[in-house]
Amino acid sequence: MTDVKTLAGQCRDASQVLARLSGDARRGLLASMADALDADAGAILAANERDLQAARDKGVGAAMLDRLALDRQRLAGVANALREVAALPDPVGQVTRDDTRPNGIRVQKVRVPLGVIAMIYEARPNVTADAAALCIKAGNGVILRGGSEAIHSNTAIAAALKRALRQAGVPDAALTLVEDLRRETMLELLQLNDIVDLAIPRGGEGLIRFVAEHARVPVIKHYKGVCHLYVDDSADLQLALGLLLDGKVSRPAACNSLETLLVHADIAPRFLPLAADALRARGVELRGDAATRALVAGVAPADEADYAAEYLDLILAVRVVDSLDAAIAHIRRHTSDHTEVIATGDPAHADAFVHALRSAVVMVNASSRFSDGGELGLGAEIGISTTRLHAYGPMGLEALTVERFVVRGEGQVRS
Repeated sequence: MTDVKTLAGQCRDASQVLARLSGDARRGLLASMADALDADAGAILAANERDLQAARDKGVGAAMLDRLALDRQRLAGVANALREVAALPDPVGQVTRDDTRPNGIRVQKVRVPLGVIAMIYEARPNVTADAAALCIKAGNGVILRGGSEAIHSNTAIAAALKRALRQAGVPDAALTLVEDLRRETMLELLQLNDIVDLAIPRGGEGLIRFVAEHARVPVIKHYKGVCHLYVDDSADLQLALGLLLDGKVSRPAACNSLETLLVHADIAPRFLPLAADALRARGVELRGDAATRALVAGVAPADEADYAAEYLDLILAVRVVDSLDAAIAHIRRHTSDHTEVIATGDPAHADAFVHALRSAVVMVNASSRFSDGGELGLGAEIGISTTRLHAYGPMGLEALTVERFVVRGEGQVRS
């Protein structure tokens, strides 16, 4: 088996071929990759069944099995997602600044590919195709290191995509799947700072912390999503209730779901009983402070660990606060820098909330569930960054490029 450093070097060389392709050529390449998935559907689904059976034999839970499973409809959705990425505006070569200096030199900032991106992820085999499509669309080579639970699915998907690369005259090392799943191999990959330009881990907090703690390459981190909704004393209660229910119930296992509700003391006697009835009707367990429990019977006591928790389940921590400043202080203490929401009818309070918090996404009178690349107009998302590097928040194609200076002159010298 080829060692990971050699594989990474081959990916770097192939990425330079990708970077020279025109936008139309990369668009056509992604369309061909989508067609390859359709053509190989039978083989991919058979490989996925091997992964599912192995997971069942290990007693894996229903939620993990659902994340792992592919069927004809899901696989067609993966192929269509590639076609959607293909149709997105091309960020490569985009000029973001164009200025002529007093001495006559022309200074431009131009988007170029990052180079080689290492994706380290768990469970979901669709990430193999999604990440490959986004990286290749932006002119990057991609090294994919999935989890053992999806190895057969990932291998079959990668084989289809690599065939499309070869048919387009691009070295298939531009998409490299690491099949050696030993931890030592992943550690070696994360040390290759002379080859790998960025690592993006996607999965549980344990995986992301492991990558961040052992990498010598830059890492996009997103440990967890402890998302807050603060209901201000000026909020429309029905509006706030809609944000709460959508944020907590529509997809509780998503990282942009709500985990904590903060309610201003002046409206808590009216809002909390209303909210509790609606949440309990949908199976949500409430954990609250003393003020919450005084207003709503049957709420379990909450401690500081509850307010720091990412439940990813139908559980919600609740606290009554005396002011906007108290809400902001609570969020600052417990934030994961993911997404914060205020429900308010006061524009000054909205502005104060936005300016006081530094989370990647801050929303006014809109659901936390919109904290998603597709919903925010990026077209597709490779991940969410809560790391203040070149990208912060949901990451689309532009976040897979960097801006460099291109300077054109006519012989000007500085001295």
